[in-house]
Amino acid sequence: QLQASGGGLVQAGGSLRLSCAASGTIFSISLMGWHRQAPGKQRELVAVITSGGTTNYGDSVKGRFSISRDNAKDTVYLQMASLEPDDTAVYYCNALSGLKTYWGQGTQVTVSS
Repeated sequence: QLQASGGGLVQAGGSLRLSCAASGTIFSISLMGWHRQAPGKQRELVAVITSGGTTNYGDSVKGRFSISRDNAKDTVYLQMASLEPDDTAVYYCNALSGLKTYWGQGTQVTVSS
C-alpha cells in the first residue's frame, strides 16, 4: 500500500531523492514520513510531514535532508544531500491514517566513503 523508490548507492557528499506513494486504499492520511534502520541499530526517525506541511527532522539529518509532500498524489519525498556513510540504512516510509500506521517495504541507501 506504500511503494517506496529511489534508493541506491552513492558516494559520500552526494545526493539522492526518495519517493513514496500511497495506494488508493489508504484514506485521510494525516502524517507521512521516513524512518531508517541501519544494521544492528534501532529504527530511527528521519523526517515527517503533516498534511498542512509542518515538518520535523531527526537531529542527525537536520540541514541536509528535506521532506516534502504532494497531497493530491498522496506521495512523500525525501531529498537527501551531503550524504555520509552513517546515512547507510534501509529507509522506510510510513503514513498515518486515523490511528493506523502503514509502512512501506523499505529501500536501501548505501553511502560509500
